Amino acid sequence: MVTAPHPAVEEIWHWLSAVPDPEIPVLSLTDLGVIRDVEWQDGTLVVTVTPTYSGCPATAAISLDIERALAGRGLGTVRLQRRLSPAWTTDWISAEGREKLRAYGIAPPIDGTAAEGRLAGRIDRLAGRSSLVIACPRCGSQRTERISQFGSTPCKASCRCTDCLEPFDYFKCI
Repeated sequence: MVTAPHPAVEEIWHWLSAVPDPEIPVLSLTDLGVIRDVEWQDGTLVVTVTPTYSGCPATAAISLDIERALAGRGLGTVRLQRRLSPAWTTDWISAEGREKLRAYGIAPPIDGTAAEGRLAGRIDRLAGRSSLVIACPRCGSQRTERISQFGSTPCKASCRCTDCLEPFDYFKCI
């Protein structure tokens, strides 16, 4: 019995790059960096996913969207594997994803700030006590203020530009 070869892992990554994030549909799951690995194991496609945080309300929707996208390509034997360690970080958002966020009106996380290893600095950022300068995604001004640590989704904060006076979300560094 001859079986058809499995699609190449690179092709599957390409298919997954078209699956939008349910909370920020301008980003794909690969832009966001939540899909960590794709591999064939004994005839089963294993897709490893790291949620943006362990309590992310979109995790179930993300899993369902991945399964639907792959089933739509004829892949019937798929296993989703959740990996919580290492924890997802905004540093995993691709450069293309950051530009998509900016064009969509969401200030992307500031490069490299999530990777800081000092616990006190991370706590200050997450609690909104950081001196980070967040550029307005609409006009580019760095004269902005944080309105609330909590935005339209748990991973974003609400900000406002003091030059163009437009409100915007900032994708918090995690």
